[in-house]
Amino acid sequence: MPQRLVGRVNACAVALRSSPRWGRLVRRHLTVVTYTGRRSGRTFSTPVGYRRTGGTVMIAVKLPDAKKWWRNFTGAGGPVSLHLDGVDRAGHAVARRDDRGRVTVTVELDS
Repeated sequence: MPQRLVGRVNACAVALRSSPRWGRLVRRHLTVVTYTGRRSGRTFSTPVGYRRTGGTVMIAVKLPDAKKWWRNFTGAGGPVSLHLDGVDRAGHAVARRDDRGRVTVTVELDS
């Protein structure tokens, strides 16, 4: 997908999260991940689908080979912030690719 289109889709997703009509429903399944790029040192934010169980958040990366953000969390992982329950929550994210090529980012939220 062209980068310009991706930017528009992400902007729409973020707008839906703050919508008075749809926001409550969308926020149950969509959050915004904020992280610092390993090489660039720049801060990035991107909307992602998630599942939360207690202090653990699982993000299944769709089309992982077409995306780069999750690569910041390979190996030992790194710090991340997620917007959950109306506040930013810090945590540590680790990305893993399974034998079928699927990528899951697991975030352990800080207490």
